[in-house]
Amino acid sequence: MYKIGLTGGIGSGKTRVADMLAEWGAALVDTDAIAHTLTALGGEAMPAIIEAFGAEAATAEGALDRAWMRDLVFREPQSRARLEGILHPLIGLHTERAAAQAQGVYLVYVVPLLVESGRWRDRVDRICVVDCDPETQVARVQARSGLTPESIQRIMAAQAARATRLAAADDVIVNDGATTAEQLRARAKALHDRWCHMAAASRRPHRSGVDGFPE
Repeated sequence: MYKIGLTGGIGSGKTRVADMLAEWGAALVDTDAIAHTLTALGGEAMPAIIEAFGAEAATAEGALDRAWMRDLVFREPQSRARLEGILHPLIGLHTERAAAQAQGVYLVYVVPLLVESGRWRDRVDRICVVDCDPETQVARVQARSGLTPESIQRIMAAQAARATRLAAADDVIVNDGATTAEQLRARAKALHDRWCHMAAASRRPHRSGVDGFPE
């Protein structure tokens, strides 16, 4: 199946774009959603997280205390590495399983840290970045989550720089502060149509001409 890696910084709107692509027939594998499932109540990663970080890493209900963990990993880089050591193998396993079962006109991996990981370039046919100016990112995240601008800036600082992300992109969907919902949908649809064409072309059998050379 033709594969797209979809990424973008926090607050860029990549989830909205992914939902549109799914509406039009793409199959989605969202690594962030997988991570949330793994760290929810009864999640597969929770026993190892509690063993590594103690009972305070979990809420009273038994899910990951995200605010507590966010504060810890920003203060202690070694704690981030320990958490990633628990989560990343499980996320990888569940991502592979979901991809193997996916059905759609093409497959979209939604990966917040796609560029940062350095592991996706050879796993997808194209990388698409949903791009947004930093000021709009902060405003959007603050409106939806209530985090302070300082906390949001720390999250953004831990992600790839905007220029680095754009340098890795084959395709870009602009979703800045001036972008309307209609414009975002039109930009996403134009790329969707292009990817459908590419996906169809990739499925066509190879045709040979005279003496076995391609026509």
